[in-house]
Parts: sequence; C-alpha cells; structure tokens
Amino acid sequence: MVTTNIPHPAKFTSRLEPHLTARGLVLDPFAGTGRIGRVVDGIAVGVELEIEWAVQGKDNGALMVVGNSMNLPFDDEIFDAIVTSPTYGNRMADHHNAKDGSPRRSYKHLLGHELTKGNTGQMQGGQGYRDIHISIYKECLRVLKQGAPFVLNISDHIRAGIVIPVSQWHTDALMSLGFVFVSNVDVETPRLRFGANRKRVPHEHVRVFSRPLESSRKKV
Repeated sequence: MVTTNIPHPAKFTSRLEPHLTARGLVLDPFAGTGRIGRVVDGIAVGVELEIEWAVQGKDNGALMVVGNSMNLPFDDEIFDAIVTSPTYGNRMADHHNAKDGSPRRSYKHLLGHELTKGNTGQMQGGQGYRDIHISIYKECLRVLKQGAPFVLNISDHIRAGIVIPVSQWHTDALMSLGFVFVSNVDVETPRLRFGANRKRVPHEHVRVFSRPLESSRKKV
C-alpha cells in the first residue's frame, strides 16, 4: 500500500504561485505532489518519479504520471505551456543521517527511503545532474507547442560561503537548446534557516522562456 501523506521538501510557496500561472494543457516534468494543478487555468499534467508524491496530485488538481521525464510518454507539440521547478542541487539532496540527531529536511529523509534511480533530488550538482536536466529539457522542447511558454522556478544556494549559480546554469542550458529567454522575476520566499541551510539567498527566480518557431529552432 502506498503512503499518501508524505510531505515534499520543495513545494511551490504561495508567494510564487501568482507568477507560475499558465493556460490550456500544462505540463510539469518535475511535478512532486502536483501543486501545479493549483496555479494553472486548464488541465495540469505532472510527471513524478516517486509514487508516494505522485498519488497526492489528485488532491492538488493535477493528472499525474509516475515516470521519468527523460522519456515523456506524450506526442510532439501537444502542451500549451510548461511550468516547473527542478531540483536546485542544494542540501535537500543530502543522503546521510545526522550523528547528533539534528533534523534533516531532504528528499530522502522525508520520503523515508533512497530515491528512485535518476531522481536529481539526490544530486548536489555535478555532471550527472547536468546530463539529466539536459535530457529532460530536450523532451520538454519536443512536447511543447511552437511559441508556447516555458516557466521555470529556480534558485541559487550558498555552499561554503559561496553562491552557487544554479539559476544561470539552467538558463544557459535552456537557451543552448533553442529556448528563447523572455523575462525574469525575483521572488523573496521563506527559506530553511537551520543547520547547513541557515545561510540562504533571499529570493528565487521565475524565468519565462518560449519554445521557438520551427524556422528558428536549433537542432538538438
């Protein structure tokens, strides 16, 4: 029996939701518990690797698929928009258990077991993290209609006192595939303040791109 009340460590906050709206048939390839269903005007479809989170999508108004977004089970150019928040490669990807018993708010610790293979929630950056996101973004390009928006919620984080430019990497990755940058909004959001997470950047980004018309699309 699948447990249906396991919390997710990285839900969209209410401050972000006004910036994540879209209409029509909308995809979230990193769906978590399907909260995308709360912000779209239309039909929200979420793809999530972990079944314990996917089954919660019904309560959030999303149609959920348990699967890997590196191989989306959809035809070409059927979605009117994509709205998503990939993993940030930060301490939420921690695997270890604290020796002093201090709390851990991570994908693994809240789920209660190791993540499914290919889940970037267990990766703090690195080549594997980059390769998986590039593969997923290629699939997003395939299933998104020409000229349609791709709305990205992303954030940097601080490691060893240095800001890690996660947001810029995702921006560059999308643009390298042919997505066109449209706009950016910085949204100040609540952040974790204990343990290694006590030093945080103050805001997240909502960056809007568009899938180019076929005549200007790069070959990938």
